[in-house]
Amino acid sequence: MKKFFTIIISVLILALAACGSQPEKENQGSSKSQGNEKVVESKEVNLYTSRHYDVDNELYAKFEEQTGIKVNIIKGEADELLERVKREGDATKADLFLTADVGRLFRAKDAGLLQSVSSEVLDKQIPGKFQDKDKMWYGLTKRARILVYNKEKVKPEELSTYEDLTEDKWKGRILVRSSESVYNQSLLASFIEIDGEEKAKEWAQGIVNNMAQNPEGGDRDQAKAIAAGVGDVAIMNTYYFGQMLNSEDPEEVKVAEQLGVFFPNQETTGAHVNVSGAGVVKASKNKDNAVKLLEFLSADEAQAVFADANYEYPVNEHVKPSELLQSWGEFKEQDIPLSVLGDNNAKAIMIFNEVGWK
Repeated sequence: MKKFFTIIISVLILALAACGSQPEKENQGSSKSQGNEKVVESKEVNLYTSRHYDVDNELYAKFEEQTGIKVNIIKGEADELLERVKREGDATKADLFLTADVGRLFRAKDAGLLQSVSSEVLDKQIPGKFQDKDKMWYGLTKRARILVYNKEKVKPEELSTYEDLTEDKWKGRILVRSSESVYNQSLLASFIEIDGEEKAKEWAQGIVNNMAQNPEGGDRDQAKAIAAGVGDVAIMNTYYFGQMLNSEDPEEVKVAEQLGVFFPNQETTGAHVNVSGAGVVKASKNKDNAVKLLEFLSADEAQAVFADANYEYPVNEHVKPSELLQSWGEFKEQDIPLSVLGDNNAKAIMIFNEVGWK
């Protein structure tokens, strides 16, 4: 009898041990092996973003609904977020860094904060020219840096190229934001790539000579300065102008309606384009989820939302721009890989300093 009870107890112990070794439930996250350690990837992704648009939040909510992956959003200025990721090091919670210009994406890559990502879905949805050459970041939306002008004082046939803005006829008439603007840094970086440093410097000096005032404010402020009679032509991004035309502020709409849109360099090198884009952080603990979010944001549905709600051009070639952007017509883009904008950023800043572009 004693032997019988011993056998029963042994069987019960083995059964309990087997129950304890069952795999974790799916809703606790997937697990991956790294060396001898077992890393559990949670059902979340931590997004560090410098973008501040309601449409972005709506898309993140849609992603959560479709995938069950929670998007934790940390917002801030791009450079501040980069410094935060640097400071946090391997302990950072950041999985994906999203910002509004190639220049800042380059800074993140150059600082060793991003990792290469391979995805057939991303390659299908995002053309190569809007990807980093090492696949450390991907463009998600694009915009053109165009000319807007006072329709009462400037005829569209008077406009032609960025280079023409340096001619004497435009002296005291050009409005543009400061050299600290990464949008202007990328614009000049594109000229360095296309025309070389010497001609790029000549252009920057010519714009300084023709400025209507010392640079101040953002792109919208340049448009408002035209309406106020400070200058006649401004350099600004397409999506800012689209937002002004559809603003809830009637004064912004009134300003925008006084201005015309012109895409420069259509007979030569094409208009300058840039992107909002994102890269997976090197120390990411949720890489797969970060890639899924990138794939979602570059898919047809999300691209159409970006286009219709925020007046950005889709990078996904299967998606049409908004009706407003289509009304401006198709345009020729600069034929350069956007990664060179980051490569030439330091040279652009140096040139701005040399010519006194404040």
